[in-house]
Amino acid sequence: MTVETISAEAARRIVLHLQGLGESPRQRLTGAALLDLIERLGFVQVDSINMVERAHQMILHSRRHAFRPRHLQRLLEREGHLFEHWTHDASIIPARFYPYWRHRFLREAERLRPRFSRRHGGDFEAALNEVLSHVRENGPVLARDFSDEAERPRTGWWDWHGGKTALEYLWRTGELAVARRQGFQKVYDLSERVIDPAHRAHEPSPAEFVDWACGEALDRLAFATPGELAGFWHLIGTAEAKSWCEANLGGRVCLLEVAGVDGAAPRRLFARADWRALLDRTAAPPGRMRVLTPFDPVLRDRRRLQRLFGFDYRIEVFVPAAERRFGYYVFPLLERDRMVGRIDMKADRKEGRLAVDALWMEPGYRLTAARAARLDDALEAVRELAGVEQVSYAEGYNRT
Repeated sequence: MTVETISAEAARRIVLHLQGLGESPRQRLTGAALLDLIERLGFVQVDSINMVERAHQMILHSRRHAFRPRHLQRLLEREGHLFEHWTHDASIIPARFYPYWRHRFLREAERLRPRFSRRHGGDFEAALNEVLSHVRENGPVLARDFSDEAERPRTGWWDWHGGKTALEYLWRTGELAVARRQGFQKVYDLSERVIDPAHRAHEPSPAEFVDWACGEALDRLAFATPGELAGFWHLIGTAEAKSWCEANLGGRVCLLEVAGVDGAAPRRLFARADWRALLDRTAAPPGRMRVLTPFDPVLRDRRRLQRLFGFDYRIEVFVPAAERRFGYYVFPLLERDRMVGRIDMKADRKEGRLAVDALWMEPGYRLTAARAARLDDALEAVRELAGVEQVSYAEGYNRT
């Protein structure tokens, strides 16, 4: 069997197209277009750190500069087109994918229940029932609603951060759903009151579940190892993904040699059978710069990022300050199809400014006048998202 080879440049073009980074971010944005974008990505990760704006908002804004947080809030909290749950981390997910999370709920219950039952015995079941009854009778709750230990029965469970843990368990296993966020705190309610019945009606078989998880991951990745496919949603295991790929070879799946960046040897991967047609209809990325959040999906897999982009990136939030190469929360800069630099900045809302503290260009890239102008445009877009009045630069910051 002949296996074709694709260059790293062509592979990046496909990846950026599928990630919504292959076209102009100046396109008009409607609610339907935003939902389509999130479905195209598969999900957007939620993270609590807010140096400029939260990760999920910056992910969407980097692709459509017209995006504002209220657009996402409407789809998620008012219209029910999205729901919040786990992929590899907390994420916002299209609600039409909800049926496939039923299998995750079962796997999470199988994994978590024995551990908690061993730790808490009968108190575990009693606490879950108590929390569920409370939500059913009283409506949406926050974890802090269960914090007044003095007024609650001393079951043993409540001595172990009981309310929060019970709520999280019930959410992770599907009994509860996140109805909205208050500040950044989850507001929980019964899933049947949050998720549209149309999205709860279908119950995929185990085979349908694996087929969906693998096929939808491959549609978004274009080419991948079984581990990368399994890791996309974090719904299945690598062995399941490998078996699916092998079973679908010659149909939805083919083998493809994908070259590494800067002449690195190709790697044989499983790929969409239509990869060539996809490449033919994919335009080269626009010649502009974009600021990416450290939690952007294109950065998520460090090995894949290194292989295709030659960019070694690690968020240094958990790295001791003295050991950081760059900074606590540094934003990568994407220009056309390459990562050209990193920028350290934060939104100082008290002072009304986007404060840029440092810039590092990647080896082989200089901050030319044209590139500086593209960076200014990118920072102006971020400033608008952050809702501050100006961009400021630290003393000694070199922009030439």
